[in-house]
Amino acid sequence: MPPHQRATMAEIAAEAGVSVPTVSKVLNGRRDVAPATRDRIEDLLRRHSYKPRRAQPAAAAGLIDVVFVDLGNSWSMQILAGVEETAHRAGTGVVVSAVHGRVRTAPDRGWLENLAARRSDGVLLVLSELSADQFEQLSGLGIPVVVIDPVGQPDPAVPSVGATNWTGALTATEHLIGLGHRRIAVIGGPEDVLCSQARIDGYRAAMHAAGLQIPPGFVRTGDFTSPTGYRETLALLDLPNPPTALFACSDEMARGAYEALYERGLRVPDDLSVVGFDDLEQARWSIPPLTTVRQPLTEMAALATRMLLTLAAGDKLDASRLELATPLIVRDSTAARA
Repeated sequence: MPPHQRATMAEIAAEAGVSVPTVSKVLNGRRDVAPATRDRIEDLLRRHSYKPRRAQPAAAAGLIDVVFVDLGNSWSMQILAGVEETAHRAGTGVVVSAVHGRVRTAPDRGWLENLAARRSDGVLLVLSELSADQFEQLSGLGIPVVVIDPVGQPDPAVPSVGATNWTGALTATEHLIGLGHRRIAVIGGPEDVLCSQARIDGYRAAMHAAGLQIPPGFVRTGDFTSPTGYRETLALLDLPNPPTALFACSDEMARGAYEALYERGLRVPDDLSVVGFDDLEQARWSIPPLTTVRQPLTEMAALATRMLLTLAAGDKLDASRLELATPLIVRDSTAARA
């Protein structure tokens, strides 16, 4: 790009070899950028005469936006409960949007226009992403962003709240190994989603530490929903030597596994021990009650909301990336291998 040509924030970031949020940090005077990186970005901003498009100052709207991929599940409702309760205590309203796509779907242009029109104080992204252009526009408007359960590797410049997915999966698999199971299968979520990758890696680490081989076909891919849990469990049961235990990387996929087993005339845990991940309310009411890894969704959402309100007030965060613990909740869906 020739010097002094008007550039976008995304182009500045690409030329500097950094992310758009990092450029935004420099523009907003944040100190948590390495000096050499800051100097490189500032030099490019000067060379290209970059001037951010900033909105006129306005009074706080008393609103925050929450963007989900899908609202039609218990997982989203637990997140929303944590956001709403925390925002209510702060006297802040909540505007909820769903992009109705697969994980990693970005909101459309109309969403951003509406956001700017109502002068939202901040945005919480849940299993969704912003394009570089959208992030630049939000930065220009002075609207902070916090991500709940990042779908990709968290950018250090974007505050986020997640869970210890790897540790939770490790613990779940170790629980099954401790019960004497050796043929343990796993159904993960989308391969390009960070939390799914971490859970599969935790499963593999536990199997490796125990000196156990993972048979061909024992690592399956779903999308965190019940239908894919059902589909992949049937595929596992059709293997010549099927597993005796299953780690489903979401409670919804564990529910699908229950349905597949019932259809085949098999029982949990007599024929297959099952562990889920999330500890949604339905887990305790399943028959039998589901052993699962508790992901503290409501607490994650509450923490992310407090972080967003702190940024909206113009204050700094103590930390930009936080992960909450994921304990194993043992119920009746797992049993010792006979």
